[in-house]
Amino acid sequence: MLALTKLSTLLQIALGCASLLDVASAAPSMMSREQGGPVTSAQLGAGADPSKAGKNISSSYQPASSLAVKDPSYQVISDFDFQSIALALHQEYIELDLFNYGLVKFSDADYDANGLDAEDRHLIRHMAQQEIGHAVALSNMLGAKAPKQCTYRYDFQTVPEFVDFCQRLTKWGESGVYGFLNLLDNRASAQILLQSITTEARQQYTFRQFEGLFPMPEWFETGLPQSWAWTLLSPWIVSCPGENQPLAWDIYPALKWLNEPDAIAAGKAAGGPSISNNVTALTHAGQENLFAWDEPGKIQGPYRQKTRTYTSGTPKFAAYVSQFNVSYTELYDVDMNARTAKARQPGGTVYPQGPSLVNSTVFVALTDTDTFYTPANLSLINKHVVAGPAIYQAG
Repeated sequence: MLALTKLSTLLQIALGCASLLDVASAAPSMMSREQGGPVTSAQLGAGADPSKAGKNISSSYQPASSLAVKDPSYQVISDFDFQSIALALHQEYIELDLFNYGLVKFSDADYDANGLDAEDRHLIRHMAQQEIGHAVALSNMLGAKAPKQCTYRYDFQTVPEFVDFCQRLTKWGESGVYGFLNLLDNRASAQILLQSITTEARQQYTFRQFEGLFPMPEWFETGLPQSWAWTLLSPWIVSCPGENQPLAWDIYPALKWLNEPDAIAAGKAAGGPSISNNVTALTHAGQENLFAWDEPGKIQGPYRQKTRTYTSGTPKFAAYVSQFNVSYTELYDVDMNARTAKARQPGGTVYPQGPSLVNSTVFVALTDTDTFYTPANLSLINKHVVAGPAIYQAG
């Protein structure tokens, strides 16, 4: 009798399993809503026990980069890296000097009269201290041949002019690093530089606020070739210690924008130093711009370099470099004797819903071609630069 009872129980279990298999093998279209209804929120996790959330005892797949290094060395490993980071170090040095110089040159009353109080001055002082850390980090990567700090010149005479110069200088410093950062041979060095240049981006943002401009009208920041950054930086360096190695980057003939709008006046009219002022753009599509440029061969910078161009010297286009894009407009009224020309600002937006393509603190150069470039190959434009770049203060 006991054996029959066990056999009956086993048969019932087997029949139950068979019915479960029938349900499991049924196509979804054959199942009723009650049988295959939607998964509840609790099953999806919305009603899960928080103490158990995210706990998975199974081993998971973790993607790994082919460039990852277990024991990184932060020393430069190529001449490209050395020259690029040495350029960035020259930039850090002038910022350290500039921020401190501005605090010494002008009195507290001068700052107060221009809407910058003791707390604002403390922030400028703190930014100078940030540059100490940046200079140490970059010097350590370069080693014994790292360039030393130089002497500098400035032509601002008022607090607003000092602030305006700072926001321009930090912009080309920031953009000059973005242009080569992803090309560094030592990714470990690039990581340290990335974490310093993002601090400089905050500095540039702050100086725009101090000037009364809208802090960041652009959607994307601009990257520049090293020679563009060196062309903009080198005129402000008077001399460097004799032990410094000259930088390898070219310096192009100077470009001047003769009818540039007054950013200082625009910021003041908008209310002066502020977290944010809704300032109308300083330029617009179709605006006529008058440019003048120097001939090549002039001595410039602390290493007594001659300015140069790889072109015939006759410009044909104005290249506006802003955000992702290089946008060209054709030059007209070109006077090669006076070295002047006119161009109209290009229009367009980054994306259909985005801000103006030419916006914020950007750059313009004169070229002999309108070849298309993207951020990853912008340095190819160097062979076509007749003059520039110049800062183009569009907003």
